[in-house]
Amino acid sequence: MSDLDNWRLIESATEYETGWYDGGYDLLEQPDGTEKRYYWAELPDAVVIVARLEDELLFVEQYRPTIRETHLELPAGIVEDGESYTMAAARELEEETGFKPSSLSVLQEYAVATGVLRHDRAVVYAEGLEPGERDLDGNEFLEVRTVPVDEALAVAREPPANDSTLSALLLAKSDGLL
Repeated sequence: MSDLDNWRLIESATEYETGWYDGGYDLLEQPDGTEKRYYWAELPDAVVIVARLEDELLFVEQYRPTIRETHLELPAGIVEDGESYTMAAARELEEETGFKPSSLSVLQEYAVATGVLRHDRAVVYAEGLEPGERDLDGNEFLEVRTVPVDEALAVAREPPANDSTLSALLLAKSDGLL
């Protein structure tokens, strides 16, 4: 048995629940016998959508109150109970941009910020977009933008850049989709 297998959970406590995420800590006995609290925030699963509309990708521009900046980013959202990543992507894409995809595929599922978050995310590629109906949530104030496919990564790298857009575009490019 390696040292990595010698972690013992002593206590797990949720200290707060916000309706958006929960926060708390795990008290662990480390492999050397010492005890330490590891704090975490737990968020629902989410999707980021690389949505191709012919030779352009759909982006949304929105103000992010947490960091007090406006970002140009790929459409994204929370996976609701009972939804798969592709179901959530189709719903979020139509809600945010007004487009319905005819084809969806999961490019990657991964854990986000594992040092502090309990949060999984998937990148979903969407194509065959047809007009649908936008239905923004009460806290969504965003504008739909299009960016040429061959410029998308460069545009996403311009400050202020964000992790979900960059990682999704890099995965799509690696898979030969951009």
